[in-house]
Amino acid sequence: MPVLAVVIVCSGTVLVSARPSGADQISDAKAKAAQIEAQITATGHRIDALDQQYQADVAHKASLDGQIGATQAKITQTRQQVTGDQVVLRKAAVNAFVTGNSATNQEPLFSGNQKSADAEQEYNQVAEGDLGTAVANLNTAQNQLNAQEATLQTQDQQAAAAASAANAAQNQGVQEQAQQQQSLNQVNGQIATLIAQQQAAAAAAAQAAATARIQAAQQAAAAVATQAAANPTTQSPPPPPPPSSGGAGGAAVAAAESYLGVPYVWGGASRAGVDCSGLTMLAWAAAGVSLPHYSGGQMSDSTPVPISDLEPGDLLFYGPGGSQHVAMYIGGGQMIEAPYTGEHVWIVGARFGGGFAGAGRP
Repeated sequence: MPVLAVVIVCSGTVLVSARPSGADQISDAKAKAAQIEAQITATGHRIDALDQQYQADVAHKASLDGQIGATQAKITQTRQQVTGDQVVLRKAAVNAFVTGNSATNQEPLFSGNQKSADAEQEYNQVAEGDLGTAVANLNTAQNQLNAQEATLQTQDQQAAAAASAANAAQNQGVQEQAQQQQSLNQVNGQIATLIAQQQAAAAAAAQAAATARIQAAQQAAAAVATQAAANPTTQSPPPPPPPSSGGAGGAAVAAAESYLGVPYVWGGASRAGVDCSGLTMLAWAAAGVSLPHYSGGQMSDSTPVPISDLEPGDLLFYGPGGSQHVAMYIGGGQMIEAPYTGEHVWIVGARFGGGFAGAGRP
């Protein structure tokens, strides 16, 4: 039985590959991306604080503008009031001279003696004194209002400068955040490229290994058949292969490939998301074959198939009794699967190690 021993050794070999060099690059790039994301977050918080400061400065300036307007209105009102007082006093003085008595000879102010001259001088002093007081009050009020207005103008300029500085800092922060986002996009692009390269390399290696294993299994099976034919009395004939799935297998593969890019969803069995057994169940349902939504149940409902006789549409099972995972063989050493949470349905090289439990044809 030396040939059978070779088959067992080949099918049980597990290739353990070293961690690819690209993994370190991806890890470094992801760390850099995380650092940039932290910077973007910190910049965002700073921009928000600057925005609030800017709004406060604008509100303060608006308040000062209102106070300045009120002060200027008071100055104008005071000037108008004093001007009016001056006119009234002048008219009162003239009117007193003209109509102070019913007859001129009875009014000392209009007589030609010294007494009337003294009275006129005294009246003029009173009138001029009232005017002087009004003017003094005007000057005092105006000086106070001017000083208040100057103070408010200074504060207004400071508030405007503060608002302008906060706005400039906010704009700078926005530009800085945009640059950080651009850097993050570049790093994420590098990560995507590295992952794609790594996946392509892994898929190529897995496909080559799967093809080699299938060929080795086929050669070993052929050798067993040759040995059995040469010794018909000592060897029992191998069991016949299961019937071909024919067009049903091709239809199942086509249906499965229509789900490429659909996200893995735990318990999913729709276009919105599928899990591993949901994908194979839907694919074979499109070919007219009903399967349960459970990888172990699908293995129980399938006819075992040796690796050497794999056809497109055959299912590949993993874990005890196929209880952990199921994928679909599509030919050329490749399989399609819904891998795990966070990924999408994809095509990779067929895996025959690391928990491979066998193949089955629905």
